[in-house]
Amino acid sequence: MTGKSVLELNAAPAAVVGADGVPAAGRFIGRCGEIDWRKLGAQWRRSPLWRHFHHKRWHYIGIAAPDCFIGCAVVDIGWTNAAFAYLFDRDQRCVTGAMSRDGLPGLTAKVSDLPLPGRRSHFAMLGDAVEIAESSRGRFALTVRGPKGFAVDVEIDNPRAVPWMLACNAVEGGVWHATHKSTAMAVQGHAVAGGKRYALDGAWASQDHSNGLLPRDTRWLWASAHGETVGFNLQSGYFGNNENALWLDGKLIPLGAAQFQFDPADTQAPWQVHTDDGLLDLRFQPEGERREDRNLLVAATRYVQPVGTFSGTVRATVDAPQRRVEGLLGVVEQHASRW
Repeated sequence: MTGKSVLELNAAPAAVVGADGVPAAGRFIGRCGEIDWRKLGAQWRRSPLWRHFHHKRWHYIGIAAPDCFIGCAVVDIGWTNAAFAYLFDRDQRCVTGAMSRDGLPGLTAKVSDLPLPGRRSHFAMLGDAVEIAESSRGRFALTVRGPKGFAVDVEIDNPRAVPWMLACNAVEGGVWHATHKSTAMAVQGHAVAGGKRYALDGAWASQDHSNGLLPRDTRWLWASAHGETVGFNLQSGYFGNNENALWLDGKLIPLGAAQFQFDPADTQAPWQVHTDDGLLDLRFQPEGERREDRNLLVAATRYVQPVGTFSGTVRATVDAPQRRVEGLLGVVEQHASRW
């Protein structure tokens, strides 16, 4: 098996940057207590102005339900901020509720440095809003308000028994990056989109909270899907295989490099994803997608996120029996940003 087994993963450090100025590297179980890039040692230190333009933070939540998929995020890219949210109706095979806003620097959004109790990520502008906050009881509250009555109001349980993953490492063209990923968390609440109410009790949510000093041009391929007993996160691009992980029956298993086979000219055709350690081999069947292309001269984003289901096999080690996966709802993504 490539990488460490679940028993060999260390607990997340108290701080990503140690007292000696050296940043943590690797994959860890749990959430850390501090990310402060100002404390980096001389080898990694950059000027305050450089950090201002290269410090990127985002907090993303995906919610998988039998009749819909919801994706939303608050993004702080240092010199400005943004937010988006959408609801994909699986019966209609299209997005029926959506919000996407560019904010005003320092005024409309804040992304917390960490996804911890008492912390809050939020965006609000001209009636559109996204807020993600964790209470002291370990429950996340997600609120979305968008145009044409689009709304999401849910609580997301954060069970202690199922571990988060923290991944930290260097980034070519940037400095260092840290990301927290969760697997399935139970959802209670509802959403409204296109005049239809969606009951979300029994849905599953996953989270991606990222904080790093990144290059101006950043590209990645991503796949994520999470259910009650199996979930995974895969990335190929700016962060290598650092954040690749499988959750199987509550166990966190690091994965090797991810390979994506798809047709960029037809992202609605099936995708094939697998890892080079032989632990994951899945076929993704799109049901529809959210797409956004923006060119703001000083910044640009090309983004497509197909929604659909994964089927295939996963296993905990190369010697373990294969576990069949059928119809696991999730997303793939092709993303390029100049930010």
